[in-house]
Amino acid sequence: MAKAYWVSAYRAVKDADKLAAYAKLAGPAITAGGGRFLARGLPVAVYEFGLAQRTVLIEFDSVEHAKSVHDSPDYQAALVALGDGAERDLRIVEGV
Repeated sequence: MAKAYWVSAYRAVKDADKLAAYAKLAGPAITAGGGRFLARGLPVAVYEFGLAQRTVLIEFDSVEHAKSVHDSPDYQAALVALGDGAERDLRIVEGV
């Protein structure tokens, strides 16, 4: 079974307090669901049409695990805490 990856790019952070509240809830929800944080932060280099924005990469054992964590009550509570505090692009990608 192929691994899966959450790739989350932050287009804008509008409220740092809401982002902090989200992170406090999201981190434990993700790790409890088997997610492993592989990278997190600003890029060290940007090429082509890339944007210098915060990016988070999380590994899961499968696409189903990744989806179930996203849809879990604990992670959904984190999203409520985030509210309109940030604009993000979150994708789940299957590993090769």
